[in-house]
This record gives sequence, C-alpha cells and structure tokens, in this order.
Amino acid sequence: MEETYLANVEGIKKAILHGGTGELPKFLTGSKVTFHFRTIKCDGDRTVIDDSKQVGRPMEIIFGNMFKLEVWEILLSSMRIGEVAEFWCDVIHTGLYPTVAKSLRMIVEGKDPTDWHVHTCGLANMFAYHSLGYDDLDELQKEPQPLIFVMELLKIESPSSYKRETWAMNDDEKLKAVPLLHGMGNRLYKLGRYQDALAKYREAVICLKNLQVKQKPWEIEWLKLEKMIVTLVLNYCQCLLKMEEYYEVLEQTTDILNNHPGNIKAYFLRGKAHAEVWNKAEATADFEKVLEYDSGMTKAVRKELQILDSRMRDKEEEEKLQFKRMFHK
Repeated sequence: MEETYLANVEGIKKAILHGGTGELPKFLTGSKVTFHFRTIKCDGDRTVIDDSKQVGRPMEIIFGNMFKLEVWEILLSSMRIGEVAEFWCDVIHTGLYPTVAKSLRMIVEGKDPTDWHVHTCGLANMFAYHSLGYDDLDELQKEPQPLIFVMELLKIESPSSYKRETWAMNDDEKLKAVPLLHGMGNRLYKLGRYQDALAKYREAVICLKNLQVKQKPWEIEWLKLEKMIVTLVLNYCQCLLKMEEYYEVLEQTTDILNNHPGNIKAYFLRGKAHAEVWNKAEATADFEKVLEYDSGMTKAVRKELQILDSRMRDKEEEEKLQFKRMFHK
C-alpha cells in the first residue's frame, strides 16, 4: 500500500486499497455522490469511530452545497467508481467531524438532527457548552486530532438525474420550498391525512431552522424566520392533537410559550391537550389566557370548557362506579 500526498492539498495523504473503474468522474456542482466511509483514530489500535457499512446505510452528499466537512469533497473528487482508498487527514481538515458525525448518528437512530423540537432558549444557549451526546465525539471536540477516512465510492448522479430533497437544496431553494410544504400540509390536514400533513410541516420547519442558524439570534431576519417556524409548529401540534399525541403537544406548546408568552393559538392548543389528559385546572387556566388576549375567542373557549366539564363529570361517574364495584364483589 503506497502512500502519497494528495496533489495540491496540504495535510492529506492517500493510499488506494482497491482500484476503481473507468476515467476519473466529473464531480459537477449539484451532483449527488453516494459512498461508504469508515472513520478511524490514528492510535495504535486504529480505533473505529464510525462505519457506514456497520449501520447498513451509505452516505450521500451534494457536491458544492456547503457540506460541513468540506474535506470529504476533496477526498471523493480524487476517486473512481468502485475505488476504495484510505486517507490520512491532518487536524486542519477534521475539526468539524464531531458535529457532522453527531448528525449522521442521529439520522441513523431515527432522530431529528436539527433538534428543532427540543426545549431551547436562544439567548441562554448562545454561550452554553453543549455536549454532543456521545462520549467519543465529545473527546474529539475537546481535543481535535488527525483522522483516517476509508472511503468507497459507489455512484455519482448528475444534478438533473435525481429529485432534490430539501436537505440537498441551497438556501434560496429551501426558502421557496417552505410555502409549498406548508400548503401541502394544509391540504393533507383537510383530507384527514394527519401523519402525512405532520411530515410536511416538520420538513418545512427543518428548512427554516437550517436557515435560522445562519442568522444572529433575535435580530430582524432571525425573528422573521422564527415567526414562520412558530406557525408551522402550531400546525404540527394540531396534527398531534388529532393523532392523540397529547403529551407531545404539551411539550411543543410550552416551548413556544416560554419564548413567545403571548401566543394565543399556543395557549388554546395547550388547553385542549390538558383537557384530554384530565388536567382541568391547567386547561382552564390556558383557556382563560386565551380570553385575556382575545375576547373574540369567547365562543370557541366556552365550547371547549363545556366539553371539559362534561368529560370531567363522566370521569367522576365512572370512578364512582368503579369504587362501588370494589365493595360489591
């Protein structure tokens, strides 16, 4: 295995483990590149950090789309289809690997890599130290070091040969996609397809969150995006109510109210969720807040309170019957 420095790139050495086929491909901006990777520490044991083959899912990136770990584009652009190569990369190229690896692991685990649904306070979190949630990645984040990447190039798709998903869009495309996703979500909601509607709202929120992280918190552009996000998250909550996911509604609406305490729709939806889980005092307090901010909601609130009272009476009667049965067995 012969090691060579990658031409014109400082801090990268390449060794071909298995030759590829054909000519060196053209990696056009917007091309989708699919590959397997293994990340290895430069220690005596060659400790494996991540391995896409072990999780059974190859990696995909869009060339020229500001992927966080730019060095991977450099490595892949030196490879042929089917080639397997090992690259030693100095610390100047690997500093962002822990953040990228966290997102990839969360996707594999079925979690949201943007963390948009987790309780956050923008100002409080600006200066806080954040664990990545994985001990090995925390170690790399605190002490950046050279890493070895073993790459296997599987295929390249030209920009016109595949449908671009929102994660692969640039910022302008994401912003244009949001109202389309919002509209699709609304139509699906009206058709009673709540799970599908929820997915569209969620996709739109992720687009906006990806744009928002590039803005300074609480300034005008950030606030414009925040307003759009809140609207979509509340629509998301309406779907959750229909799907009887009441505790998640409580989490989402409370998160919104912590940052935007005057949001009437959030109080109303949270009141409905409280009512569904028998929290009469909390539901009543939220409905009273709705009326405090908007007396025009009197009719809707009165209806919800009547439903709540009826359900509480039914619950009390059921509990009385259960109590009687305990002593008449």
